[in-house]
Amino acid sequence: MRVYDIAHSRTGDKGNISTISACAYRQEDYAVLAEKLTAEKVMEQFAPLGVTHVDRYEIPTLYALNFVIFGSLGGGVTRSLALDKHGKSLCGLLLEIEL
Repeated sequence: MRVYDIAHSRTGDKGNISTISACAYRQEDYAVLAEKLTAEKVMEQFAPLGVTHVDRYEIPTLYALNFVIFGSLGGGVTRSLALDKHGKSLCGLLLEIEL
């Protein structure tokens, strides 16, 4: 099972930091996310982007996990030459993680 089977995702950005939330469709899906979608797993998935650190925050009332991913945006919007400077497509990378 992958994250996309039980959740959807949204992103935000600030400088060279991306915030990505995984929002479970149901309460029982949140229990699986909270157990299996670790900061270490996210760090492993995002490592090729040059990520330096990942923090995970639990938001159980929304059935969501929020990940703050440092170093994921190539220096930030004003410095990056990437097509997706805000990192909106990074949702797909998170949703592809095997649980």
